[in-house]
This record gives sequence, C-alpha cells and structure tokens, in this order.
Amino acid sequence: MFPLRTFKKVALAVIVSLLVHSTAKAQINAAARYEIDAKRIDVALDDKDALPRSREFIRLDSTYYVGWMYEGFYKYNRSADYIGYKQAIIPLHKAFRLMEKDYRKSLKKVYTSFMDYTLNQEKYNDFLRLSIVLEQCYNSIEMPDSVISLLERVESYHFQKDFLVIYGEKAWTYHRNRFFTPEKYDFLGNSVEENEKLAFKYCYKQLKLIKKNKKVNDLWYGPNQSEGDKLSTYHYLAMLHNYNQNYDSSEFYYQKLIDGNRVSWGNYAGLQHELGNIKSSIEYYQKPNKSRENALRESAYFLPTLYIYGGKTKQAIAETQQQILRSGSTPGFGWYNIALARSYLYDGQLDSAEFYLTKAANFKELHINTTLTQSQYEFTINLLKVQLIDKKMDAVTFLNSGWWHSPIDWYSLAALKIEKTLTQYVVVNQMANNPERKRIVYDLFCGESTISFDETLYLIKDFSTSFFIKKYNDYLLIDKRPKVHRYFSLLLAQFNLKNNPKESAVIGRKLLSEAFAENISDSAAVDTTNEKLFLARLYQTLANAHQDDEDKSIYNDFRNKFYEEYPQLVPFSSIKIPMKLTVLGDADETTINIVEDLKSCNIDWQPLSGPNTFEAAINFTKKGKMYEAIINVNNGVGDKLIVSQHLIFKSAKGTGKELALRLFGKGGAGVFEPEADKAANVLAKAK
Repeated sequence: MFPLRTFKKVALAVIVSLLVHSTAKAQINAAARYEIDAKRIDVALDDKDALPRSREFIRLDSTYYVGWMYEGFYKYNRSADYIGYKQAIIPLHKAFRLMEKDYRKSLKKVYTSFMDYTLNQEKYNDFLRLSIVLEQCYNSIEMPDSVISLLERVESYHFQKDFLVIYGEKAWTYHRNRFFTPEKYDFLGNSVEENEKLAFKYCYKQLKLIKKNKKVNDLWYGPNQSEGDKLSTYHYLAMLHNYNQNYDSSEFYYQKLIDGNRVSWGNYAGLQHELGNIKSSIEYYQKPNKSRENALRESAYFLPTLYIYGGKTKQAIAETQQQILRSGSTPGFGWYNIALARSYLYDGQLDSAEFYLTKAANFKELHINTTLTQSQYEFTINLLKVQLIDKKMDAVTFLNSGWWHSPIDWYSLAALKIEKTLTQYVVVNQMANNPERKRIVYDLFCGESTISFDETLYLIKDFSTSFFIKKYNDYLLIDKRPKVHRYFSLLLAQFNLKNNPKESAVIGRKLLSEAFAENISDSAAVDTTNEKLFLARLYQTLANAHQDDEDKSIYNDFRNKFYEEYPQLVPFSSIKIPMKLTVLGDADETTINIVEDLKSCNIDWQPLSGPNTFEAAINFTKKGKMYEAIINVNNGVGDKLIVSQHLIFKSAKGTGKELALRLFGKGGAGVFEPEADKAANVLAKAK
C-alpha cells in the first residue's frame, strides 16, 4: 500500500502530465487544422484530387471534419448504385457528427451578428453542404427515416435563413412515402390521405416561417430574398395539388414557378399529361430540364409513351436507345429499358420487347430524383409482361391460319397460357396490396402512374366488368378533366363488348361523332396527330361490336380504319384484314416458299382490288447469296400506308412470317435473321 502522501504526489503528476498532453494535442490540432484549411482553398469538393487530399487531411487530423467531408463528397459525386451511396454515407455522416461536436455552439450563434456570421461563414456553408448531400444519399437508397432525422437535427439550430427548405423537404418525404404506414417508417401517418395532409401542413409551415423571418432576412440578404424561398415551396405545392387532383391550384403554383424561372418542365409536362393535353405535354417534356447527374430523367421515360399514343413507335425506340447509350447503367437505366420494351411492344417487335423487359427486371434500379418507386417499377414490368404474353399468343394464331392443326402451336399456346396466368396472379396481388391503386391505376393519366391508359385496360379487362362499368360511369360525372372523359367512355365501350356489344357500339359511335363533330369544343376534339392509339382502340372496339352484323359495310369501315390508324396493333387483335398481294421481281424456289409461308398467315387474301381491300406489293431482288424485299402497302383508294420498307434475308426460313408482320408496319433490323440462327451466331461469337 502506498502512503496517502505518496498517492497524492503520483496523482498530481498524472494530472499535470494529462494537462500538458492535452494542451500539446490542442496546439497540434490547431496547427494541423490551420494547415488543412489553407490547403483546401486550392481543391474544390468536386475536384478529381479530392480523394488524395481527403486522405492527407485525415492523416493530419482525423478528428477534424474536413478530411471526412472531402472523402464523402468524392464518393457521392461518383456514386451510381446502392453500394456507392452507402459508402459515401459513412464519411459524410462522420463529418457531420464531428462538425456538430466541435462547432455546434458556433453554428447556433451564426446569426447573432454580422461579425459572428462572417467569422463562422465557412463552417456554416460546410454544414449546409454536408446536410444537403447526406440527405440526397439517404434518399438515393431509400432511407426516409434517416432523412427526417437529419432534417430535424438541422431544424434544431433554428437558422434564421432556411437554405435547406426543411419543411418543404419533409413534405416531399411524406409525399414520396405516402403509401407506407408507421409499421414501415414511424414518422408516417396511417394512410395515403393522412400522409398527404401532413405534406401540405409542412408546406404551409414553410411559408409561415419565410413570412416570419422576412423582415430580418431582408436586412441580411436583400429585399427580394424571400421570393426564391417561396418558389422552392411552390415547387412542392404544385406537385401535391396535382396528385390530389386540385388542378387549378397546381396550375396556379406552376405559373408562379414559370414566372420565377424555377419551374421543372418535366413536372409541368406531367400535369399537362394528366389533363389530357398530350401535345402540350410532349412540348414541355422536350424542354431542357435540370436533373442530378446519375439520376433518372423522367422525360426520357414518359416521352416514349406519349410517342406511342401518336403511333410514333419508331421515334420512341430511337430516342430511348440514345438515352440508354448516353446514361449507361446508371440510375434510370432500368426505367429506360422498360420504356424501350414498351416501344418495341407497340411496334410489334415482341422478341426485342421481351429482351429489354428482362434487362429491366434484372437491373437493380435506384429511384433518384423522382417519386417513382420500386413497387411501381416491378408492377409496370409485370403488367407489360402480361401484355407481351397476350401478344405472343395472338402472334401464334396470326402467323399460322391453320394453327389448330399444329401440335407445336397447341403446345406453345398452352405454355403461354400457363405463363400468363402466373404473371397475372403476381400483378393482381401487387395491385391488391397497393393502397393507392385507385389513384395511379384507375384514374387514367395520373402523373404519378407509370402505365398508359391502354395498359390499364389490359390490367382490368378480366376483372368484374360490372364493377368497372359503374366506376367509369361515375368518373364521367365527377372527374374534372374534360379531355380525359373520352378515355373513360372508351373503356366503357370495351367493357361492354363481351356481354352487351350493342351498348358498346352505341357508346363507341357516340364517342366518335362527338370527337369529329362540327363546331366541336377544344376539350372534345381528338388530337389526330397525338391520339392515334385512342382512335385505333375506338375503331377496333367498334369493329368488334359490329362483327356479327348482317350488313358488313359498317364492320368493314371500322376494321379498315383500325389498320390505317395503327397497323402494328392489327396482327394481335384477331381482326382479319382483306389484302391483295402482288409479288414482283426475281422468282425462285426461295421466294416461292416465302410467298407460300406468307399466305399461310391469318390475312384475308383477296384475288382482286377494291375500295375495301388493301393492296400489298413485295418486290424481290436476288443479290449474290442474299435477297432483298421491298414492301409497300396502299389502302383501297391509293393512300400509301407502308412505303418502301426494305428487308434483306438469306433463306426462306421464317422470312414469310416476318414479311407478314412487316405488312402491318412492324419495324426491325434491315437484315432478317431467324431467332434460332441469331442465337447460334451469338454463341459462335462468344466461343
């Protein structure tokens, strides 16, 4: 045992030693931090040298936030997947924690005086930058609870000027996660409606805060400083009012944003789309729009669907392919592949549609810069799969008029039927578990929806028609979008086809007469350039409703208009088109076999021309070992519908069936290669 006197001496020596060490360390840290602050002047946070500098800074003083901030920003700026953002969060969070530990008191008094602001401005700016980037990382990998926690942490400082738009960001977080409940994230309400109310509440709280601090902030930042703050909040209010179908209010806030040069043209295009203003929506989506790097460009996903509405499937394919080439496999890649698959599907290129749907399904998408979600992503893929399988079944019967005599075709149809049933089961369960199915599925053209009106029909046509007949009759009475009413009527006509074709015909003919009546209002007039899909489905419905008439003239008229409006849809509709075939050019065993194969397809081949008969001409030319076919199709009065489409091929295998689809506007490669040969060539190249 030490004597008490000895113990006191030892204790005193230890305390003195610790104090000396602490003082020395503080001096070393002060010197190191001074050096770090001096060196960071020459290196921006987004500089390519940010990472090596971050390591140097951490080596000089690992307790100083700056080195970790540089590392976090470097990783954030180069992140394009879940792992990247997850890795960026680690140093960013550490920097945020260290900054709070050392500078919390300084940050709290930053607005005490102009001198305090000047002295602490660099730290204040770093704190804001860290908060913004950390929030974006959390959003990028679906961590909304961490977003709310971070925002509340920043809120606790009660900064006089809210550069983060804290309550606006909270509003967006509630809206983006509106379909979840406290079981998933404890900050949420118990329903979509409750979460939307909370989102509105935070927006109005933001506006109150701006008003409250306006007088003092005008002194600090100038008399117009609050206008930009209000515009940031208007951005969220415009989106919320759109989703909640307060279209006049949404338009009001969008006009404020347009006047203030702060509008997101993509969001405004979404409102125009929801109102049925297809032409305007296309124009606004085509405007340059700022978006984060390595994030989804919503226009690149939604524009191809609008092109499909106008029958411009090849434009949709070309532009989406270019977007995929530009973006590579960064966030948005999966959505673009869905858009490309849809474009191929409506162009009749089923193999390509299946290929890109599979790519989308296998891609781990990050839904950055958008309110679109993973559940919508999976739902859209599966719904397009159902439509694809449907079309593959129709293709079997179209490409072989005697399919019922073919065991292979019977087997293919049976396998496809099983696949469709299983996929439909998945889709139905996804929809049943979706608390906002009414809004993003049943309400056609919803800005938050990722499917088209035509895909909605594919989804609900096999459900209770009486339920949806009532629902869409109600829409005609209560929905506030005049230009969308004709789409509700179209669905009603289609729902009635099976059990009440006469009622279907009545609805369809009334719809058609209203769409093309003289002295028609703008809301009722059909945009014949951008609403070809609507017109095609209307003509198809009317043709089916009149197919059992004794007088075939009405049926013939609607059938032919269906082909003229959107020929790519016809092979998958069970409607037979009358066509006279003229074969020109070189004739040999190969071309004869091709023509025989072509004539076995489910087309109503006619021996003579006539006003109700389409005229197809195929000119074969042999070029060495290869052949070229040039395809033209006119209607009965000479209007050119398919003009000089070229197809190069080597053998008769599969070519006749490919030509049959090309007669209906299907696109594809200029050189035709049967799928089996294509697969063999790919395998040979791989080896």
